[in-house]
Amino acid sequence: MSETIAERCAAQGLRMTGQRKTIADVLQDSTDHPDVEELYARASQRDPRISLATVYRTVKLFEEEGILEKVDFGDGRARYEDAERAHHDHLIDLKTGAVIEFVDPEIEALQEKIAAKLGYRLTGHRMELYGVPLKKG
Repeated sequence: MSETIAERCAAQGLRMTGQRKTIADVLQDSTDHPDVEELYARASQRDPRISLATVYRTVKLFEEEGILEKVDFGDGRARYEDAERAHHDHLIDLKTGAVIEFVDPEIEALQEKIAAKLGYRLTGHRMELYGVPLKKG
């Protein structure tokens, strides 16, 4: 993935206002899975004129255009990540809410094997694991 979120928006013909560019940049810089309110807090630090409504509209537009992907980790908050990030799965810590991204070749191969066994060619998947830390003894 060499293009930024803002570049992909422009390439898809979206009008990139200054506020949309700021929101795109905040998303590009995010290493976590922010919800709209977190995006608003970060964007408004860069541009205090941005409203929460603008962030909601922009996120919805980016999602509709396939630029962002909505993820739901069961905490009642819609969170977002770049739709073109490299494939990964998630482990959600139920005590802290931390989201850990991981890739495991064995899991990937097993999913392919299961799909083939059931007569399917896997075209994609999303996996979220939920857990609590093991007690250290």
